[in-house]
Amino acid sequence: MKESILVINPGSTSTKITIFDGDTEVWKTIIRHNRDELQEFSRIIDQLDYRFGRISDSIPEELSNNWIAVVGRGGLMQPCEGGTYYINNIMLRDVAESNWGEHASNLGCMLADRFAAMAGVQAFIVDPVTTDEFEDVSRISGVPGIERKSRAHALNIKATARKAAGELEISFELSRFVVAHMGGGISIAALKDGRISDVNDAILGMGPFSPERAGALPLAGVIDLVESEGKQRAIEIFSHESGFAGYFNTSSLEDIETMIAEGDKQAELIWEAMIYQVAKEIGAMAASLNGIIDGIILTGGLVNSKKFMKRLVEKVSFLGQIFVYPGEEEMKALAEGALRVFRGEESAKHYGESK
Repeated sequence: MKESILVINPGSTSTKITIFDGDTEVWKTIIRHNRDELQEFSRIIDQLDYRFGRISDSIPEELSNNWIAVVGRGGLMQPCEGGTYYINNIMLRDVAESNWGEHASNLGCMLADRFAAMAGVQAFIVDPVTTDEFEDVSRISGVPGIERKSRAHALNIKATARKAAGELEISFELSRFVVAHMGGGISIAALKDGRISDVNDAILGMGPFSPERAGALPLAGVIDLVESEGKQRAIEIFSHESGFAGYFNTSSLEDIETMIAEGDKQAELIWEAMIYQVAKEIGAMAASLNGIIDGIILTGGLVNSKKFMKRLVEKVSFLGQIFVYPGEEEMKALAEGALRVFRGEESAKHYGESK
């Protein structure tokens, strides 16, 4: 295989591993991690040796050590432009020290660096969660000292925008899209000339509520909850126990739609409210681009629901052409980032030198 690339994407209770030969996926697996095993580690970064061993054991011998590159998922690191980045010591230090937050994706660059060193090849990340390409006006919150943050599903947002630009036969670098990534968290982004010029904070406190997260909230209610529950408990509620999970103790859209089919009017109302809020945010991002857009892109796990999609498309189709890409192709997007570098289509960036 002339363009063999190992791709590593660590999640909270699993690690996805894929090997590509150019654009073709030749092998993949998902390693499941028992929660009880993971609780033995006091910090996520302490799982490095454990996950490295599990990955090493899973890769077939005939597919090991013949890669041209290793690519890891980019985690929580300093805000930076989108693109493909060399993994360097500054990046490894930032994630090891959790300088910008702690998340399983932080292990992506560390695992990629270790496997790349073993194979004697270069290691990369692509479009990390903290990709920040905001325009100055996008950062203003309305409260001095509080700034809007860019934290979103940047990898899949950019990958689907590239795909739609290809279908339209236009340059990604000149494209203008509104992209709604809808899964456990929801990111709705405005892409201007291929850059994420604005997006809701998909982790905490902006945009529509999602199956698990709160989204934007009335401030009085936020103040009351923090006062009664404390800061850390409030964060847990807003980021993991809100949305469908808060109302119905399940984050599954399939469960909610089953409840609706059985006549549950409350489930139908909350389902409709989420679609309503998603549509509002799509409209807001279209307005941020002055209504001059090449299309609306709908992607993520929720897009697999025909009922959900039919209702959402009804509400936003007036804005222009709709592109629908169910699920996500993060593994392929990571491999493609490295391939663009090797094919001379993009120059890899040096982390810590640009923003």
